[in-house]
Amino acid sequence: MSAPGPARVSRLADRPGRGLAVICASALSTQSGAAVGSLAFSSLTPVGVVAARQLVAATVLLGIARPKFWRFTRSQWSPVLLLAFFFAGMNTALYAALERVGLGTAVTIEFLGPLAVAVLASRRPRDGICALMALTGVVLLTRPGPTSDLLGLGFAVLAAGCWAGYILTNRVVGQRLEGVQGVAVGTAVSALGLLPIAAVIVWHMQPPWEAFLFAAVAGVLASAVPYSLDLIVLRHISPVLFGLGMSLHPLFAALIGAGFLGQHLPLVAWAGIVLVVLSNALTLSGPARPRTPSR
Repeated sequence: MSAPGPARVSRLADRPGRGLAVICASALSTQSGAAVGSLAFSSLTPVGVVAARQLVAATVLLGIARPKFWRFTRSQWSPVLLLAFFFAGMNTALYAALERVGLGTAVTIEFLGPLAVAVLASRRPRDGICALMALTGVVLLTRPGPTSDLLGLGFAVLAAGCWAGYILTNRVVGQRLEGVQGVAVGTAVSALGLLPIAAVIVWHMQPPWEAFLFAAVAGVLASAVPYSLDLIVLRHISPVLFGLGMSLHPLFAALIGAGFLGQHLPLVAWAGIVLVVLSNALTLSGPARPRTPSR
């Protein structure tokens, strides 16, 4: 993929509406990919779908970064391997949660990860209020009780924790390696780690050909398209726009879950999602806030 020219970058920087539209398109593509991938869960399982997604992501990022991984030092490999662990754990836990509690609920809870990192790194009283808003939103969304799917909710919380670890580890990787070399190699390592498990699943379950098609489409929509869009626009928009775009992920997930997968939520759950979206937007779009790395 060729880099955007100066005129194109200037148009994105000068017209915030276009930058926000690209970020929204990236979020919409990511959640659409997750929805399509869920169609293969019954025959490929979430692990098999994640393996396909990571393989597509690795292909895209390795082609862009062209990392010379054989020159990495021990101090560079350590955070890259940890990044791969968090990357694989984040996506596998998210897809496992999606299978049990639905797309909107899983993605909304997962966003507590970057929110927690932002709040803990901040000393603003406003962020504490945002954290309370988010927790209230999660309670309204999940409505914990005897009939709650605690395992599915636990997977979503695990995904949130892995995303927080991914963010913190990615900062170290960014300090020790230039560009997206570390992320590209970490993605490739995570894919290689998941492939043997996926091979066993395929051997035993003998999934139909359409399952592989769903997994491949999920990889393109949830990895290739968002990475390409983010590389074009991410460095040329303000933190405010980036925070607003990131915060729309739970809302898009709930809308796609309802419209595409028939995962309809009660009104009180929608209120909870709105609270989480608002808390993320207020926290991530604050002044001088470092941008949360995209998945």
